[in-house]
Parts: sequence; structure tokens; C-alpha cells
Amino acid sequence: MSDASKTLNGEIQPDHTHSAANSDAGRTVLVGVLGGIISAAGYLVYQRLPDEQKDRLHRQVRGLVESRINELRSNFNL
Repeated sequence: MSDASKTLNGEIQPDHTHSAANSDAGRTVLVGVLGGIISAAGYLVYQRLPDEQKDRLHRQVRGLVESRINELRSNFNL
């Protein structure tokens, strides 16, 4: 009897852990590829923005990051 099968009531049952692992790996690859495509599309859109909108985005992101850092500092009393 191989490692890939088990006996249950005298019958050989296939081990489904390998198919589950392959399914999870396939999903992980799919999510990674989709993430790459979405980020590339976002970068192309960002590159076409006028400088004023890029500056506004930078200010918004900077403000968001600063507020999150301040929130974490207050939560951990740093």
C-alpha cells in the first residue's frame, strides 16, 4: 500500500490531501497573477494622470499613512 492511499473497511481509498494542496496552489497562483494584472493596470492609469492629481493622491496617501501610524502609536502607547 502506498502513502497516497488508505484502507477503510477493507477498501483502498485515495488520499485527497494531494488534490487539496494542488487546488490551493492553483488558487494562490491565480490570485498572484490577477494581483499583478490589476497593479499593472493601476500603474498605467496613474502614469497618465496630470501632475496636479498625482500631487493630490500623494497628499491623501501621506495623510492616511500618518493617521494610521498615529492610531497604532496611541494603541500601543509608543
